[in-house]
Amino acid sequence: MPHRINIVLFGIGNVGSTLISQVLESQQFFLEKKNIELRFPIITNSTLAFFEKDGIKNQWEANFAQSAIPFRVADIIEYAKNFELENLIAIDATASSEIVKSYIPLIQNGFHIVAANKIANTLGHDFYKSIRKNLKKFDKQFLYETNVGAGLPVVNTIRDLHFSGEQITKIRGVFSGSLSYIFNRFAKEDLPFSRILQDAEKSGYTEPDSREDLSGNDVARKLLILAREIEFHAEFADIKITSLLLPNLNEKNSKAEYAISKNLFDKPYKIAKLTQKENHVLRYIGELDLTNKTLEVKLVSEPTQRRRQPHRNLHQILWRKPNRHPGRRSRQRSHRPRRTHRHPQNRRNHHAKRNRHVLIDCHPKISRARHPRLSSRARHPRLSSRAQSRDKLHPSRIFFT
Repeated sequence: MPHRINIVLFGIGNVGSTLISQVLESQQFFLEKKNIELRFPIITNSTLAFFEKDGIKNQWEANFAQSAIPFRVADIIEYAKNFELENLIAIDATASSEIVKSYIPLIQNGFHIVAANKIANTLGHDFYKSIRKNLKKFDKQFLYETNVGAGLPVVNTIRDLHFSGEQITKIRGVFSGSLSYIFNRFAKEDLPFSRILQDAEKSGYTEPDSREDLSGNDVARKLLILAREIEFHAEFADIKITSLLLPNLNEKNSKAEYAISKNLFDKPYKIAKLTQKENHVLRYIGELDLTNKTLEVKLVSEPTQRRRQPHRNLHQILWRKPNRHPGRRSRQRSHRPRRTHRHPQNRRNHHAKRNRHVLIDCHPKISRARHPRLSSRARHPRLSSRAQSRDKLHPSRIFFT
């Protein structure tokens, strides 16, 4: 008898519909190799839900259009109880704050939560702690790795480093794939900013309303999520956000006004590009400074990295390992003189022993990563000596120092 897993999917946009297609294609594989049967007894959009007793079939789009009915989350919980559904997973592929409000009732009624939606992790800290309290009480999981870095293991890596006792002092980098694409092209191509922005919109790299990307709110949410992963108490309002929008072109304008006025971006960003130092490029970054306890989202000018391939998302993690045996180290010093600072190369090697980092990269919108080798003792990436000198901000790099 196969082990049946029941998935309730909220949201059938690009992410949700692609997930259904991938699961349907892989059903036979999981059944044969893992003895797992994946089912979608319920799928919903923002207002309607389709309840299928036998699981979603290949014609789920037609069935949804014909048979979907208005719903409340309470209806879904009642349905799961009436049909005695077990191994329940609620997947939130929406950007809805209303669905997020139902996370705790779902957890309390036997659902694990998987979310592409960032809102739950960026609401007030009381709600953030309440979710985790209920997860512990009802022995459920809440997975949200895709909230930051898409398919890259950024969230779990940060969490593992922190709870292994590593001293993370700064998080800094380009958190937006869409803005990375825009500013990479803007740096190397002689095109107006508005033209590149429109290309990104047509390619589906931005949100449906690109002002959400340009406002800096999305980058700020990702920065806040990482801050909370290392137990830094912060609220969204604590983040200083320098928006890429203009005083005369912002959220106050209607969608129609915004659509026909994007050429207003061209002059200020051309000036910013031309007035930079030589071999510098514009990057939109998020930065958490744990020493000064500040969170900031801003546009900066950074030196170019010629060796890097364009349009690649690269996350760099740099952390400082504390000395856990000061007495032992002190005795070693007393028996052997230190010679590490007599030569510049030795100086660099000395500092390399204290600062560690890992490189993970992938092409934007493609979940293809060069994952670090892991040490068997602490699941921490082994260090390459070449990596220690990479201390500048790449167009798509995140620093953790």
